[in-house]
Amino acid sequence: MNLNRRQLLKSGGNASLLAVLMGAGLLKPGFAFAADWNKSAFSATDLAGAIKGMGGSEPIPSTEISFTAPDIAENGAVVPVSITSKIPNTQSISVFVEKNPNPLTAVFEIAEGTEPTITTRVKMGQTSNVYALVKADGKFHSAVKEVKVTPGGCGG
Repeated sequence: MNLNRRQLLKSGGNASLLAVLMGAGLLKPGFAFAADWNKSAFSATDLAGAIKGMGGSEPIPSTEISFTAPDIAENGAVVPVSITSKIPNTQSISVFVEKNPNPLTAVFEIAEGTEPTITTRVKMGQTSNVYALVKADGKFHSAVKEVKVTPGGCGG
């Protein structure tokens, strides 16, 4: 029997077993793909409420956060953002868009011993301040940048 065929049959059998267990209710997707989701922070409709939902208070402005975003975003649906923290013991990096209906757009947990750098894209409906919030040693630090969104992508 061909080794590739054997691997295909084995994988197919495993997938079928997983589907049967999920269908029978013995294995729920929440168990298989567990993730912590901070509903109060992501559901908040204002910046202060989102920060409070994350367990923080007024963040400390910091020059040790390198925050890159375009001055003008021609397409608000895909605004690139890069954040690097030089603050020791960085635990998480979060991205907020102040004028979005739900300001908290992303939270990245930083594992100990890794470089605290993230790059992502956020969606913005209008010109707004974008905040980088870094949690380090239980304290919150922030950096802010205004990003102008041009309607229709005309660049002006």
